[in-house]
Amino acid sequence: MKILHTSDWHLGQKFISREREEEHALALDWLANIIIEKKVDLLIVAGDVFDIGNPPSSSRAMYYNFLKRLWQSDCRHVIITGGNHDSPQMLDAPRDILQILDVHIIGKATDDPADEIIVLKNKKGNIEAVVAAVPFLRDQDLRRAVSGETSKDRVEKIREGILVHYEAVGKEAQKYKNEKVPMIVTGHLCVTGHEASHKQDNIYLGSIENIKADQFPKIFDYVALGHIHRPQSIGGKKEVRYSGSLIPLSFSETKDTKSVTLIDFNKNKIRKIEELELPIFRRLKTIEGSFEYVQERLEKLHHDYKDGLSVWVEVVVESDTLIPNLNGLLQDFIKNLNIEILKTRLKTSHFSISEQGEYQELEELDPIDVFTKKCESAGRAPDDIKELTATFKELEQWHRERS
Repeated sequence: MKILHTSDWHLGQKFISREREEEHALALDWLANIIIEKKVDLLIVAGDVFDIGNPPSSSRAMYYNFLKRLWQSDCRHVIITGGNHDSPQMLDAPRDILQILDVHIIGKATDDPADEIIVLKNKKGNIEAVVAAVPFLRDQDLRRAVSGETSKDRVEKIREGILVHYEAVGKEAQKYKNEKVPMIVTGHLCVTGHEASHKQDNIYLGSIENIKADQFPKIFDYVALGHIHRPQSIGGKKEVRYSGSLIPLSFSETKDTKSVTLIDFNKNKIRKIEELELPIFRRLKTIEGSFEYVQERLEKLHHDYKDGLSVWVEVVVESDTLIPNLNGLLQDFIKNLNIEILKTRLKTSHFSISEQGEYQELEELDPIDVFTKKCESAGRAPDDIKELTATFKELEQWHRERS
């Protein structure tokens, strides 16, 4: 059996006010072609299908058209789990209809762990794989709030809740141990030892290590992870993997190779795990150096990518003096180039930060950091800030699910 593992599509993402529909359309078209070419039997999407809880209609149409194309292919099964960016209600809404097409959706944790066990059968009715489709586990799925508990108490209860949940689905999966078929479990969380390209959501406040690679139940032959955008295996275990995102989602991810993971099983034994590299649909680039160097690099980028989608660039100009109207000069320079400059910054050691124009776009600001700085500016004590931030994190998640 061939299984393709992907995650973190983030359909509907805006990148510094720019739409990304062209890139996502190309990425999903490539993905559908790979599934057909490699004769994939099962597709697993481990969370964050969408970037926001209420994605635009164009992103939803892209999602459903992709599933329609798979239904017309030889791919027999699709399993999609919700991530921390997804709205469980939106993902789950069409699940009964999609299940008729062998598309299984688990948008949120269920009351009964057995409901997350998906038994896949072939046309003869024989079991060919078992998947514990564990979505992003929200705070309310893992613990009950207790008056007076500290941030440390919350983190420990969340970790304990995650382990209990995986132990429960592992116990349910044990029923199929003798079937000698692939046993897969999914997860959308931070596993100890992961490497991220940039600061990603911690998901659970104060904890960037939610579970260790060796703490997933041993019954499972492969752990399909989502949330971290860089593809990687974890803890020296090739069968515990993040597939990574389909496209770079920030300038800090531009050095990462984007890929999906193909797992080839012989009964319940892994024969081969292969990373399938995606093409670069749109080049994202950070250029840092003197004004003249930046101009040279911009011209080279245009030459290298003049026939594709426009290159999105972050520019950091190093100078010993202020450069009036820096952004205007750069915009004039690229007027006839296949380049869009999304961010411009002047970097010099001779002036204050405010004079250097050190500012961030609204889309780049992390709400938790902004809230923390607001608390600090109000003179709140460190322990108070921890408690307030924990509450703010819960409120932010609640709002995201309903937006």
